Amino acid sequence: MPRRRSPSSSSSTAPRNRTPQPVRVRQRTFGDFVKAFLAFVALAVLLVGVPAALAMTAGWPFPETFEPMEWLKQDISVSTFLGILTFVVWLAWAQFTACVLVEMKAALSGVGVPGRVPGAGPSQLLARQLVAALLLVGATAASFTPSLAQLGQTFDDNQRPTVAAAQQTPGLFAQQQEQAAGAAAAVAEQASHTEAAPAAAEKQGDTKFYRIQPPEGRHHDSLWEIAERHLGDGRRYKEIFELNKDRVQPDGSRLSEASLIRPGWIMEMPGDARGGDLVEMPDDAPEVSPEVRQQISDYARTGDGASGGDQAQGGDQAQGGESGRGSGTGGGDTAQVGLPEQRPAPGTGHADLQRPAPEQAATPAQDSSSFGLPEALLTAPLLAAGLLGALGHRRRQALWQSAFAGIGGRRGMEPPTPTGDALDVQDALLVGADPEGVRRLDRSLRGLAASLAAESRPLPTVYAAWLSNGDLHLQLAQPSGKPPSPWQLGQDQTFWMLARADAEAYEDVDTAAPYPGLVSLGTMDDSRLLLNLESVPGIVSLSGRAEDRAAVFASVAAELATNGWSDRMTITLVGFGEDLTALAPSRLRHLDGIEALIETMEAETRQRRGALGAAGHDSVLTGRTGPAQHTRWAPHLVLLAAEPSPEDALTLAELAADASRLGIGYLVGTGSGDLPGAAWEMEITGEGRLLAPLLGLELDAQLLPAAHQRAVVELFTDADPDRSPDGPGTAPPFLVDISEQGRPAVYARLVGPYEIIGLETPDGERSALLHEALALLLLHREGVHPRVLSSALWPRGVTDDVRQALLDRLRDWLGTDPDGTPRLRTDDNGRLTLAKSVVSDLDVLRSLYHEATQGKGVDSRAVRGRLLTDALVLVRGPLLADRPEGRYRWLTHEIVDAQLPLLVADTGLALAEFHMEKDRAEKAIEALNAALRTAPADERLWNELLRATHALDDPARLTALASDLVARSGARGLPPRTEALLDDLLPTWRDAVAAAG
Repeated sequence: MPRRRSPSSSSSTAPRNRTPQPVRVRQRTFGDFVKAFLAFVALAVLLVGVPAALAMTAGWPFPETFEPMEWLKQDISVSTFLGILTFVVWLAWAQFTACVLVEMKAALSGVGVPGRVPGAGPSQLLARQLVAALLLVGATAASFTPSLAQLGQTFDDNQRPTVAAAQQTPGLFAQQQEQAAGAAAAVAEQASHTEAAPAAAEKQGDTKFYRIQPPEGRHHDSLWEIAERHLGDGRRYKEIFELNKDRVQPDGSRLSEASLIRPGWIMEMPGDARGGDLVEMPDDAPEVSPEVRQQISDYARTGDGASGGDQAQGGDQAQGGESGRGSGTGGGDTAQVGLPEQRPAPGTGHADLQRPAPEQAATPAQDSSSFGLPEALLTAPLLAAGLLGALGHRRRQALWQSAFAGIGGRRGMEPPTPTGDALDVQDALLVGADPEGVRRLDRSLRGLAASLAAESRPLPTVYAAWLSNGDLHLQLAQPSGKPPSPWQLGQDQTFWMLARADAEAYEDVDTAAPYPGLVSLGTMDDSRLLLNLESVPGIVSLSGRAEDRAAVFASVAAELATNGWSDRMTITLVGFGEDLTALAPSRLRHLDGIEALIETMEAETRQRRGALGAAGHDSVLTGRTGPAQHTRWAPHLVLLAAEPSPEDALTLAELAADASRLGIGYLVGTGSGDLPGAAWEMEITGEGRLLAPLLGLELDAQLLPAAHQRAVVELFTDADPDRSPDGPGTAPPFLVDISEQGRPAVYARLVGPYEIIGLETPDGERSALLHEALALLLLHREGVHPRVLSSALWPRGVTDDVRQALLDRLRDWLGTDPDGTPRLRTDDNGRLTLAKSVVSDLDVLRSLYHEATQGKGVDSRAVRGRLLTDALVLVRGPLLADRPEGRYRWLTHEIVDAQLPLLVADTGLALAEFHMEKDRAEKAIEALNAALRTAPADERLWNELLRATHALDDPARLTALASDLVARSGARGLPPRTEALLDDLLPTWRDAVAAAG
């Protein structure tokens, strides 16, 4: 789990960053000094020697007098050619000097990719190589890019911290100067504590030990870096972890996670470890202090079994004391985020992380309750919430479009019921989605933007955000002062933190989304990383196998297209995802190739630079909080899965050099892992791990594999209102026998107040839970996955035994049919279904309308009138009108709240038409008014009511109805079609309404 501690320079036992940035600290070689010396000599000759030689031999390039006309009259001679040649040499020297200055400025200021000197390609390349060689003598082998480190916390009582964050280090070459001093200090510190025996290091099977060193600057020891330095491969850190897991360290604490190590701890190393800072025989290492030798000897006698719950807990308590004391700097900047020692299941307190985990805690994945649900979506709560919200919006849009496109009735009553993989994916979205977490994140970010705008402060540049136990941590590119309340400073000036309790107090504010480019990449233990793609100073590269990269790209594209914390944006997909555009056609666009992408981005980059300059803004962040129209500064994120050619890669690197200021972000796939201009480099493994060793990250990647991607797209395309001329299918999913012989055994009234006929009311507090579970099953006659049911009833998670106890009580409450068959059943796919003897009034309403318009009522006018009248009598109000506050929140994912008003309106319209055929206007008005009580916003009902009232030939009554409509419409005014209808029925309605007041 990622941690970060307050800075300290002296103590070897003070808590530190527990997922340190792996920086390869190596001793400088003789070759490094030779290269640096030769580079210094070359620079000195070119910068000083060349102009000195020119000045002594050819003189200065500028004439003593400025007389252009006299120069033109002179004869062309050898001296003239020599003068021109001398001027060209001086010009070449000036250009090279400018290149050196640009490269040195980039090294000292950390601006990312250095600026380009016009026409100086080879010269600038030579200057860059010489500057790099000169600085190499004082640098480590770490990456020359901005990096992510971790947040760290202190311990309180038996709690341990958990929060991961991103920490910037300086840009291209600027990092080296810090690393020069840091590496030397680290080596010196290591030498003062340990010294290896060279002869013993050559013995393959001997046991060796390593003592974790204190951090220097921004660089921390890590198991990855130790394995890379002493085992030759950073991925062998797991061997070190297994050798030392749960063993008591000198400070009393234990190694429980590979990402959590502290200075002063001792690590037993594999037998083939090599390196001068390992200790094999403490007694034979006189340079190591006696105290350290004793600690290593004591540690060598411990083993994997030397662990206990009380000791571990006490270790953490001791750690809390160490953390609180510090060693040289105060802990005032350290954020306090504590969790119990036994990390709680994400579903019980981490609604914004991995909610499904608690249901797997009691029984592993073999339990039938997990059957068929894709884990990739179960563990992606933000992505699932976005997809679920967008899917619901698409289905509602299809319903309304179908309703208003139909003439004389609905063209489509129900969206198609998904099957197969699409049904599994829909269930996974219902289980994994965390809409509350999305809403909290959105309100927190917009609230921060509104507070900064009120203080006339600009938005800080945010590189990343971490969600941990509901708390939100923002990693800033640079210190930006004290955050507005209720935000707090983290452990240093580049971290702003908002506690979950404070985030829940935020309300909706009318301000632009400040950081729409945030997108989930994965989790590190119980912390979720969101990278701000539009703020990265350059390209983010992703290497790995093509199919693994595709799963990452699909996840990023789907979340960006549907997330709830952004407004407008453009997401350009190249090399993948043409079918993904169905998720959000207004956001996603697909380009065929890299050539089209480069042409598009060159034009947009120029346009944005000009627009920012004309508006007087230094970046898009300024435009989002100022008086300018924020829609102009919507981000444009490019996801390029196809590996570019070297020439295209250089062009993209040039475009991306200034992209973060313009609100443009690039995520580019590469098979080799070597991409020019890449600011941050990541790798996706076949095991689903997202690695960025030089950024200090090893995440469980958020993925959308190809099969799940196809299923998600199928859900959206099936819900597309333009999918076919006839809209969705018209048959309801469950038809009831509406004859006298079809009387149900259990009848539930859902349309209006919730009532159940045929069952005894359960006793105790479980009654409300059983009623809610039955309502969910009644609204899903196709079947409900047990995990979907438990997720709806317990959004924060529940264990298997509690869920099973509820199902047992529900099964006992519903009872059995006369033939002994349980009324609550489980189908072949493991989903819960109700027997046909359990019916709701919504089922009856749907069946009556279907029979009246598509069954017996089509051929018999009398039957149609009776069925429509019976259907309208069932309507007693909105769905579950008296549901208790705080329950039935799963209805926000449903479209039944949109379906029911449309169904009631269709029934009222059909019955009104039935009466108007016989000129019974009063009966038609009665039917329309009954429907309006449940569907008061349906424009079709009002228009038919105007027509029926006009048929009475009573202008005063029609004027009164028009006045009522105008009053209801408020400031928005009447809909255009209603206004046109009134113009036709009552041309003087405007004057009449005005006269009526």
